[in-house]
Amino acid sequence: MCDSLAPAPYRASPGAEDKPDPRREYPPAPEPLPVPVMDNHTHLDFRHGLIEVSVRDAMDSAQAVGVQGAVQVGCDLESSRFTVQAVEADPRLLGAVAIHPNDAPVYAGRGELESALAEIEDLAAHPRIRAIGETGLDFFRTHGEGLTHQRYSFRRHIDIAKRLGLTLQIHDRDAHDDVVQVLREEGSPERVVFHCFSGDEDLAQICNENGWYMSFAGTMTFKNAANLRSALAIAEPDRILVETDSPFLTPHPHRGRPNASYMVPYTVRSMAEVTKSDLAELCSRLAENTLEAYGSWA
Repeated sequence: MCDSLAPAPYRASPGAEDKPDPRREYPPAPEPLPVPVMDNHTHLDFRHGLIEVSVRDAMDSAQAVGVQGAVQVGCDLESSRFTVQAVEADPRLLGAVAIHPNDAPVYAGRGELESALAEIEDLAAHPRIRAIGETGLDFFRTHGEGLTHQRYSFRRHIDIAKRLGLTLQIHDRDAHDDVVQVLREEGSPERVVFHCFSGDEDLAQICNENGWYMSFAGTMTFKNAANLRSALAIAEPDRILVETDSPFLTPHPHRGRPNASYMVPYTVRSMAEVTKSDLAELCSRLAENTLEAYGSWA
């Protein structure tokens, strides 16, 4: 871990105990990409593998295969504070901060949502924090009254992004229509990214029409993800991004093992096949789109 980040704890993902398990070993590095790209969504403070990987080592491994930068994403106050520390420690990182939609009801239940949102806005003032996210709606894990808090939190995050001129990174799980409705009601920020795009051609067309970015993760390489490949096939080339959502959603052929930014090339090569693109040209497009979405890493 970078020395300046030493106090920040790594957080084990659910069920990740320290015991031998080949499924928790990091996969081998892929062949490097011909043109560098960026991973626009990762969680460096989450631990899923058997070993703890420092921020510096994670980015060194990524850079070795042509992933020259990443967006570190916060999901709650703890990880958002970590994000600010991380972007200060490693220039290959930009950051996003937010209260995750599934965490919004938790903060609300403790009477702390307003203070949490206020701190998120304070953290977002850092010059290397370029996005508010991940925020949005999740109808898979949250139900009932919790959805009221989710919607409120989502609207507040949209407002923060607009007032600060930041990109909005959206978490959308089983909630496509409602996410789009809220964006239309509130008026979307200038730059919107559907993180880990999970829709179909219909949602892709809506994103095309509104100029919203679609960020594809390792899920688009899964055998059962025909809807994602169909969406990618019709997505406007200047609206697509690539991400890992690491340490989760590891692309084929290593699905189920820990993910990291160095795994991006597997997804990019799959994207090139789906879009029938020259690999180097696709990499250049992805890098250009990422800079347009978040600004310069320099």
